[in-house]
Amino acid sequence: MTKRQIAYLACTVALVGSGLGAAAPAAAGSSTVHRVKPGQSIQKAVDAAKPGDTVVLSPGTYRESVRITTSNLTLRGSTVFPTVIAPSKAAVDDACAKAGHGICVTGKDGSPVERVTVRSLTLQGFAKNGLWASRTDRLKVHRVTAEKNGNWGIALERSVRSVLTHNVARDNADAGLFVSNTTDTEAGAVDAEGTRISHNRLSGNRIGITVRRLRNLTVDRNEATGNCAAVFVVGDESTPRAGAMSLRRNYIHSNNKHCPKTPRLPFLQGSGIVLTGAEETLVAGNRIEDNVGTSPLSGGIVLFKSFVGALNERNEIRDNVVLRNGSADLANRDTGKGNTFSRNTCEVSEPAGMC
Repeated sequence: MTKRQIAYLACTVALVGSGLGAAAPAAAGSSTVHRVKPGQSIQKAVDAAKPGDTVVLSPGTYRESVRITTSNLTLRGSTVFPTVIAPSKAAVDDACAKAGHGICVTGKDGSPVERVTVRSLTLQGFAKNGLWASRTDRLKVHRVTAEKNGNWGIALERSVRSVLTHNVARDNADAGLFVSNTTDTEAGAVDAEGTRISHNRLSGNRIGITVRRLRNLTVDRNEATGNCAAVFVVGDESTPRAGAMSLRRNYIHSNNKHCPKTPRLPFLQGSGIVLTGAEETLVAGNRIEDNVGTSPLSGGIVLFKSFVGALNERNEIRDNVVLRNGSADLANRDTGKGNTFSRNTCEVSEPAGMC
């Protein structure tokens, strides 16, 4: 176990709400700190908070879903992370809880929620997503553990300038981290305006990180292991095209879990980084090892046309160490133009000659 993994485990906490009254706030300069203890309501503290305030959860378990609609608000755990888990059916009386999410950060069209921070919590066992964010600007999710949720661990749509750092997403039914243009409509890729996904650890999920129909973001220095697929960039025939992003310095190894096929994808196993229907994406400086499977998407770095037949074009794959992946370290299973492979350390490629 690495030092980083030990640090993650030492920090893990879960968040659960009980529906009781919130603790009284304590003043902190020009802002207010609202302190919540197990048995008290996180939602009541969040509802009482104003922009600039912080809601601090004491260690313990809170059986609750929480909705944040106030800008410039921080929700965080204390030194020992608290755990939030799914409420009982009898306690489900909020839209976020009814949808099956743990924490919802939601704005409106033309009026996003801005500068919300969620940190130092564990979100566990929700029917849908541990954290769900829609219509946000400069959301920060830091040192959150999202585990054993029924869909995505941490998921964002219609959001820009997001920062997802030092989180752990494990054993979620679909993606550990999921970022997308929209989830309920068909549309072209949108500008994520520099969204950064960095220093996260993804394990035991169907897909470690899914980036769908976005442009202008960075996926950097993450570790993914034990998933069916590590990083999946999804594009299609819509315009603008997905791409213009950077996937750099990630450590991707032994993503050999088997996941059955879906209506849109074949079964997944042994996939490192997969690009489907993307353009102008840089894949550089990654270490990708021991990802082995027999899926059409198996391999270290794989270019594959999207499920609607959209091609990858003008992507650059360079300076990666890609070893012991099967059926190939580098695989261009596409007919798109302008994709380049250079200065990679590898042993087997499809077609031959790229190593």
